[in-house]
Amino acid sequence: MSSIQVAVFAVIYRWRLRAGMEQQFVDGWERVTLAIRSECGSYGSRLHRGDDGTWLAYARWPSADARAECDFQEEEGLRLMQDAIDERFSELTCELVSDLLSEPIDG
Repeated sequence: MSSIQVAVFAVIYRWRLRAGMEQQFVDGWERVTLAIRSECGSYGSRLHRGDDGTWLAYARWPSADARAECDFQEEEGLRLMQDAIDERFSELTCELVSDLLSEPIDG
């Protein structure tokens, strides 16, 4: 059984990237995520490469309002990402219902 201690709002993003521009996209994504986390209080994100060639990211926020109010300054990161995107899919917003994800423990 899950006990949710913090309200969490999530957004799922998907893209198809231009060939050879994957690292540029990753660099941009990391810059933007760090700026948003620092300036807007997001909980960060995870970026994945799918076996179908698409890229998927999962970003977590304290609330939908916190995301809507976010005004961050990281134009270079956004440019790096935008230049690397070939196709952008609709984003999906999600409310956390149950959280059983855990982090791996080194050791």
